[in-house]
Amino acid sequence: MFRLIPPTRSLALSSLSLTARRFNSTVAPKPLDGIRVLELGQIIAGPYCGSILGYYGADVIKVEPPKGDPLRTWRHMDKDGQSPWFRSLARNKKSICVDLRTDEGRSLVKRLAQDVDVLIENFKPGTMEKWGLGPDELYQTNPGLIYTRISGYGQTGPYSKRPGFAAVCEGMGGFRYINAFPGEAPVRPNISLGDSLAGMHAALGVLLGLIGRNKLSASSQKTGQVVDVAIYESVLNMMESIIPEYDRLGQIRQPSGSTVTGVVPTNTYPCKDGQYVIIGGNGDSIYKRLMTAIGREDLVGPDYETNTHRVKAQKLIDGAIGEWTSTKTPDEVAELLEKVSVPTGKIYSAKDIVEDEHINARGMIETVTVGTPEEGRGWELKIPGMSPVLHTTPGSTKWAGPDLGQHTAEVLEESLGLTKDEIESLKSQGVIQ
Repeated sequence: MFRLIPPTRSLALSSLSLTARRFNSTVAPKPLDGIRVLELGQIIAGPYCGSILGYYGADVIKVEPPKGDPLRTWRHMDKDGQSPWFRSLARNKKSICVDLRTDEGRSLVKRLAQDVDVLIENFKPGTMEKWGLGPDELYQTNPGLIYTRISGYGQTGPYSKRPGFAAVCEGMGGFRYINAFPGEAPVRPNISLGDSLAGMHAALGVLLGLIGRNKLSASSQKTGQVVDVAIYESVLNMMESIIPEYDRLGQIRQPSGSTVTGVVPTNTYPCKDGQYVIIGGNGDSIYKRLMTAIGREDLVGPDYETNTHRVKAQKLIDGAIGEWTSTKTPDEVAELLEKVSVPTGKIYSAKDIVEDEHINARGMIETVTVGTPEEGRGWELKIPGMSPVLHTTPGSTKWAGPDLGQHTAEVLEESLGLTKDEIESLKSQGVIQ
């Protein structure tokens, strides 16, 4: 079981480089070694939480329905009919295929839940209770369970029973209102941002729950607790000052396109050949260096001394910067501004990310092998590493997302003690695959 170890007062640091630590992480313990996780989530939010935990050492068993997690067949398919996205998000997990529509399937999952530290689910509220797998049922046999629930609106409140996808919850959380150009329709980023934020919040909640379990162990028989993550709240947590500004000043933050309200200059500026560059020159001393570098000392002085002054002249300042950048490529802008310590950078595509020397030096592009040549696969797949980078107990990717039901027999034998005959019987009944 998970326990906290008091910090030592001194620690001899290894001379291994950061990159070496990440790629040789099997030689070091991982912070979540020994933590057992049962993942019943599908698509993104729940599985992303499980992926984070597994990356840092947790043993994650992923329970999938007979047709598998729908993410297996989302977007682009690889040669084996599976999504490379799934291979990334399901890394380090063991897949068992169980039909939860059957009494026998639910019984198997309930037995597995008796001996894990964490359960993750992101079904519509009430679904797990309907299956007899709600927290009240599971705490009877596993009082230390960290029962992690992700839903659109949380487990309580008047909206809790509503179906909630990230696209809708990003609206309620305030993000879609401010993410637009003035006078135009709100813009959705081309990712499921709300789901990923919810997965990250759930992983944080799991860790807090595990720490809380240790604090409760001396005074309470039930040391586990429910971690209740709402997608809209995960988005709302990112909304910075919009609530206090509305409360105290009556200000409703409005869409601002490629800028940030009340911070000048920070924007996306045009370059040659239809490209763009991002410049963040909003620090007072940084601003002076920026304007000097682009030859606009006329925009430096008492009238532009602080951010408050510059907000009043935003159009003039952004226009001057854009006029200068439009004569250069993003790389030329970056080279010139880096010399005077002005934060700047090009806008990366997937190709740029994969090929960037810094990203690779940090170990943030990992390569895994899918299948084996003997079975007609065995190709390599690049996937993103995970952050944060821990220098002494780093995470790592041990294997790509597994095939559907790849570990069903192994898990049922090792965790529940089922015999091969019992497993074959369950297969013949369609309970497992």
